[in-house]
Amino acid sequence: MSNLNLIGLDVEKSKTLAEKLNELLADYSIFYQNVRGYHWNIKGEKFFELHDKFQELYEDLFVKIDEVAERIRTLGHTPNHQFSIYKQDAKVKESAEVADGIKDVKDILESFRIIIILQREILELSADADDEGTNALMSDYIREQEKLVWMYSAYLK
Repeated sequence: MSNLNLIGLDVEKSKTLAEKLNELLADYSIFYQNVRGYHWNIKGEKFFELHDKFQELYEDLFVKIDEVAERIRTLGHTPNHQFSIYKQDAKVKESAEVADGIKDVKDILESFRIIIILQREILELSADADDEGTNALMSDYIREQEKLVWMYSAYLK
């Protein structure tokens, strides 16, 4: 029993999960700031439509950032909080051009692609660790984001 943490999960598997969740936290944090930039700087004929959609998205990302950080704490580890670490660890890259709605939507789709792949990896690790809390979180995120990918993709067509 000494190899179990306070919530009854294997210590080493929990550590691996926390490390992957910190990668996800980095991706979400960069993605969040990118979407804030899209929201603040969008121009053109689709301004009102995209301005609102970008706000919905960054508000949702803000909630997910908090949930991921709290899940890392629940597993008995420390969530990273420094943007220098996020920039180093994230596969989602900072967006420099943020005023073109079509480019912004394409960047959003690429960020979702990166994040969904990582979440599927975390889903497999959490299943192996019998970590239903992380598993349920990832499953919910993937389901929501797959729908958003469909919607943002439809916007581009």
